[in-house]
Amino acid sequence: MREVIIADLTRFAAENKYVCTAAIDTQTGKRLRPMPYFKSETCKELGIHLGAILTGDLSYTGDNTNPHVEDASYKTLEYQGACSGEQSYDVLEHSLSNSVDEGVRFNFALGEILIPHDQQAKCSIITIKVSPNKLNIHEDHYKPEKINASFTDNNGHIYNYLSITDRGFHDCAKNHQSDGKLYEVANLIEAQYEVFLRVRLSRAFLQVNGIYTFSHFHEALRSYE
Repeated sequence: MREVIIADLTRFAAENKYVCTAAIDTQTGKRLRPMPYFKSETCKELGIHLGAILTGDLSYTGDNTNPHVEDASYKTLEYQGACSGEQSYDVLEHSLSNSVDEGVRFNFALGEILIPHDQQAKCSIITIKVSPNKLNIHEDHYKPEKINASFTDNNGHIYNYLSITDRGFHDCAKNHQSDGKLYEVANLIEAQYEVFLRVRLSRAFLQVNGIYTFSHFHEALRSYE
């Protein structure tokens, strides 16, 4: 029996009825990706949302291969409520890596967000902390309808134009973009004290699965106090 907190709830294409989740064990800080993916209606039935506390039988599948070592089977999951801001902060801190390279155990070339097909990282989901002024939310240079994240990690490595798959954050940012006010999202982030990013390898590319800000923040972008 494990107790976990849902740290990632990520979007697929609009027509896809499934969502991808990832959880952090509250006792060990280990990362788990429940497989198979949940249907959207299953998330509603179980109360699965970001910050949800679940208990149940979750165990690594046993045939995990790099980089998807977090894949876990599950059964008898039960919703135990929403975590507090303090719990959310603590579980993210407990799972923290100092940098992207350190977390996935792969040295990215300068300016790269792609792992070559003949190489492999050692895991696919990490948590890092970045300075608020080192995170930028902006339109894609080539596809202005898309919203990307660029950031600098604690090793000074710059990662540009990562897709944002954090469903709640992305939807809110899109609303600001539609109003011509995407800059307000950047202003809100810069006003924060700390920012945690959940970074994931989707196939070979890095993407931003979750953006968590502390302390006081715009409610629509999910603040924990």
